[in-house]
Amino acid sequence: MKPLRLAVVGVGSEEGARARHYLATIKRMENYDLCALCDHSPDALNAAGDRFEVRARYSDFEQMIREERPEAVFVLVPTDGQTAYALTAARMGTHLITEIPYALTLRLGDGIGQACRERGLKWEIAENVWLWPRERLKRKIVESGLLGEINHARLWYPCGAYHGFNAIRMILGCEPKRCLGYAQSLTVPAYTNYGGQPETTKWWESGTIEFENGAVCLYELAPAPGAKDRYWEVEGTGGYLAGGGIFDDVLVRYENGRQVTYPFIETHEEIGGESVLASVKVETDPPQVWENPFKNAGVAQFDDIAKASILQSLYRAVRENIEPAYGQPNARRDMELWIALRESARPGNTWTDLPLSEETGLERQFECEYRLRYGGDPVEDTRKLLSARYNRLSAMWTAAGWL
Repeated sequence: MKPLRLAVVGVGSEEGARARHYLATIKRMENYDLCALCDHSPDALNAAGDRFEVRARYSDFEQMIREERPEAVFVLVPTDGQTAYALTAARMGTHLITEIPYALTLRLGDGIGQACRERGLKWEIAENVWLWPRERLKRKIVESGLLGEINHARLWYPCGAYHGFNAIRMILGCEPKRCLGYAQSLTVPAYTNYGGQPETTKWWESGTIEFENGAVCLYELAPAPGAKDRYWEVEGTGGYLAGGGIFDDVLVRYENGRQVTYPFIETHEEIGGESVLASVKVETDPPQVWENPFKNAGVAQFDDIAKASILQSLYRAVRENIEPAYGQPNARRDMELWIALRESARPGNTWTDLPLSEETGLERQFECEYRLRYGGDPVEDTRKLLSARYNRLSAMWTAAGWL
C-alpha cells in the first residue's frame, strides 16, 4: 500500500520537544510521506524543516491544506488549540491524528468526532501509555489468565492522570461504572509550572473507581513529589502486576502457597549501529513475550514505539477502512473518567455514574476560561481561533490544575 501524505501543525519550540520526537518517528515510517509543516514561529518552522528535510513550510494552516493536499494532518499544537485546528482539517477533508487529551471538554471532542463521521474520515488520538511495550505485555499476561480473577487496582499519577486511567482501563479490559472523588487545592513550596510561570498551589486528587467486572481501583494524584511517581498495580486471585510501564515492572504469581516473582526482561538487537528494543518478556511457563514490530525501522525506545504504533493505527484505518486502534471512543472514556471523578469531588462528594449523562460544571469552567483567554468558541469561531497564540498551560490548569 502506498505511503500516506501527512502534514504536521505544531513543530515544537525546541529540539527536545515532544513534537520533534514525533517528527523523527514519522521520518522512520516507510508508510508515511511527511509532506508539509505548519507553525506560527518562523524560527521553529525552519529549524524543524531543515532537521527533517521538509521543503513545504507554512504559517497559514488552511493554505497548507489547500496547496499541499495532505491525506492526513497531525495536530501537535498545545491542548487549547487542538479543537480549532482539528475541526478545520476535518472540514477540509483530511484524516486526523490529534495529541492527547481527547479535547478540552467532552463537547469539543464530540464536535471533532461528528465532523469526521459526517465526512467519512478517520481520527486517532495519540494516547501513548497503553502502547508502551511493558503495558502491552501486561495485557497479554492478564488475557492469558495468569492473574486469575482481577479484583483490585491502585494508581498513582503525578500529572495528566487520564494517562493512568488509560493504563488501568486497558489492562483490565473493561469499563468503569461509577466513581467517588475527592479534591483539594493546597499551598506548596514555590515551583515553576508547565507553562513556565511561578506557582504556589497544587491540587490533590483521590478517588475510588468501580469497574463492570467487579474490580475496584484506588487512585491518587499527590500535590507534591512523593515516594511514587507514575505507578500502578493490578491484582487478581492468582497474582499481581506492579510498575509504571517504564523500568520497574514486575509480575508476582501465587504458586503453591508461595509468591514467585517474574521480572520483566528486555532484549535488544543492534540495527543500523543502534541498540533497539526487540522484545519484553516474563519467563513463566510458557513465557509471555511481546515483540517490537518496528525494530527493523530502528524505532528503539519505549515511547517512540508507542508513537510508531499510533501512526500505524491511523495508516491502517485509512488504507484498510477500519477503525483506529484507540480512537474517539477510548479517548473519550479516559477523559470522561477524570471529569467524573472531579465532578464527584464537588461539595457533597457523591458517587457519579458512568457514562456521564450531561455536561458537567467543571467542563463549563474549562470553556469559560477558554473564552476569556481567546475570545471565542472553537466550534463556532473556528477560523478566528486559528490565529490565536496558545499557551502550553491549558485552560484546564487554571480551573482544575490539570495539564
